[in-house]
Amino acid sequence: MADDTTTTMTEEPKKVTATPDAADTAADTAEEATAPKAKAPAKRKKAKRNVPSGQVHVLATFNNTIVTFTDGAGNVLTTCSAGTCGFRGSKKGTAYAAQVAAERAAQAAKQNYGFSKAEVFIKGVGLGRDAAVRVLGSLDIAVESIKDVTSVPHGGVRPRKARRI
Repeated sequence: MADDTTTTMTEEPKKVTATPDAADTAADTAEEATAPKAKAPAKRKKAKRNVPSGQVHVLATFNNTIVTFTDGAGNVLTTCSAGTCGFRGSKKGTAYAAQVAAERAAQAAKQNYGFSKAEVFIKGVGLGRDAAVRVLGSLDIAVESIKDVTSVPHGGVRPRKARRI
C-alpha cells in the first residue's frame, strides 16, 4: 500500500503550448546568442607622468651597450640596447651602436616623461661609454654629474696551485 501513496503524490509533467509570448522569448534568446557581447567598461587612460630629472645608467661591455633612464628613486622609465636597435654580433659592441641606443632611449624619455636633467652612472669598459654620454648633450639633456660605478676586483681570483717538479 505504500507504493500507491507514492504514485499519487508525483506531479504530472507540464505541457508547454506555443503561445506568441513563448515564441518571442525563444527568438530573444537566439538573438542574444548571436549578438556580440557587451563591451567591457573602457579603462581610464593613464595620466602622463612628468619626470624632469633622473638618472641614466649606461652598461658598456665589450659585447653590448645598455642604456636605462630611471627616475630619482631608480624606477625604470625607458631602456634600450644596441641589440634592440638592430645591431647583431660584434657590431653591438661598437661606439656607434651605443650612440644609436642612447639616442633612442633619450628620445623616448624626453617625449614620454619630459626628461631634461640627468645624473649619469657608467658601468663597464666597453667602447660605448663616451658615445652614450655625448648623445645626452646633443639632445638637450643637462648632465649634472658623471659617475663611474664599474666594479673593481679586490684580492683577485684564487691563484693556480704551485707547480711540483
